Parts: sequence; structure tokens; C-alpha cells
Amino acid sequence: MTQQTNLAGTFTFPGTAMTVNRMGYGAMQLAGPHVFGPPRDLDAALAVLREAIAAGVNHIDTSDFYGPHVTNQIIKQALHPYPDGLVIVTKVGARRGADASWNPALSRQDIIDAVHDNLRNLALEKLDIVNLRVGGVMGPTDGSIEAPLTVLAELKAQGLIRHLGLSNVTPQQLAEAQKITDIVCIQNLYNVAHRTDDAFLDDLTRQGIAYVPFFPLGGFTPLQSATLDAAAASLQSTPMQVAQAWLLHRSPNMLLIPGTSSLDHLRENLKAATLELPPETITSLNAIATAPKP
Repeated sequence: MTQQTNLAGTFTFPGTAMTVNRMGYGAMQLAGPHVFGPPRDLDAALAVLREAIAAGVNHIDTSDFYGPHVTNQIIKQALHPYPDGLVIVTKVGARRGADASWNPALSRQDIIDAVHDNLRNLALEKLDIVNLRVGGVMGPTDGSIEAPLTVLAELKAQGLIRHLGLSNVTPQQLAEAQKITDIVCIQNLYNVAHRTDDAFLDDLTRQGIAYVPFFPLGGFTPLQSATLDAAAASLQSTPMQVAQAWLLHRSPNMLLIPGTSSLDHLRENLKAATLELPPETITSLNAIATAPKP
């Protein structure tokens, strides 16, 4: 694949020397079905990672509870020794059960073990960014995050982590966290149809903190899909590309991490970074979140 020269511009994480292209890659789908066990096609998974890097992607989002362990081991096999400038962001705060369940893992020992698992399986001496994942399955829940974040701050002070972020949190939890340590990114549920975080995102933009939406393309009702379909047809693009282009337009601190185990889907996702949305298209997409239900 031809080297991409501009993956929707760059962003520098606050207080760091780490600058990334805004279109990144999420590694979750490299594992097997339901993000559990090995992939169906290891060679394809390796090829996707290598082509992403060749195209200019320099921000990979992962976790050692994907698989578990599988995704990080594939990243290591595909890319280690890692190219200069590659930022690998991982997360802790959950574990996988033998039945593929997702379970909280926020005790002191859970956090310590998770950081060392990530270090080992990625073959790193220091993790670039670690996100503390809290909250419910599809959204944040109120409550203090001081205890697990304090453990991460200690591991950062020990030199095992460069920077810290949060996943699935409220603005109040960010404020609590910032009393403990600097936070460089927030990873929450957000897309053109699910915009509960609009005010939170605007505040993060003012602070210069990265916002990384997860599941950015899912959750559309038929009415909302029709709006996306119409926009995509007018631009000779796919609905997924339009949804991603809208996110990149939404805010300069928005970093995308679309995931796939398919080379074709990877190429489709990367093309979204070059898609220009006319003002009338942006207006129609902005109305999706507030459109009345049929």
C-alpha cells in the first residue's frame, strides 16, 4: 500500500513529546471471536498491522485483556522491534473469565499484574500510555477512581509507564484524577448518533486532552443509518467512512482507532482520513443525534 502523507493531521498528547497521526488503529479485533482466543487467520492479523504502519499509522490502541494476551503478542510478533515514533496505548481495569466474560479487575494487585502483563507481552520496558478502564459495559458509572489510579501513578513514578489516561469516565472522575496525576487522553463511547459527551468533549478540547471514541461506528437506528447512507451515496463513500470523517471534523483533539482484521477494511478506514465533508453534509449528520425516532 502506498505511504499515506497525512492521516487527518497530527495531535500531540499534552505535556509529552508524543505526536501521532489522528487516524490510528484499534487492535481489539485481532483476537478471536468475541475478542477471545487466537485469531482465525494469524497471517492476516500480522499483515493488517504491518500495512497500517506502512500507511503511516503511528498510534495503536490495545490491551492485554484482549484475548487475553493474544492481541499484544500479535502486535509484538508483527512489529517488534517497534518503529521510531510508534505510540502504543494500552488499558487496564478488566480481566477475562474462562467463559469469555468481561470482569472488573481494579484491586491493587490486579493493576500491578496487568501493567506487567502488558510490558511482557508487548516486549517493552516502559508503556507509552496506560488508560484506566472503569465504569459499566457501555458507559461510565459514578464513583471514586482514586484507589486504582493511585496505583498506576505509583507505577508511573517507578518508570514503568510514561503517561496515564482514562477510559469510560465522567467529567467528575477526570477532575478527581487530575488531582492525582496528569491525564493525557480520555477514551469514551461517542459517535455521530451517541453524543452524551458533547460538553465533556468541548472541555477536553479546551484543555488539549485527547479524546478517543470507542465503538465509534455502532449503534445506529434504521433512521440514522438512512441519513448516513444518503451522505455516503452523495460522496461516493461508505457510511463507515462518513461516520469517521465526521468524528475527525468534530474536534481537533479527536483520535480515531477503528479496528479490523481485514486488509480491505483497513484500507477503507484509512481512506476516511482524506474524506472532505461539505457543510450541508455536516449539518445533516449533526442532526442525527437529535432526530426524532420514527
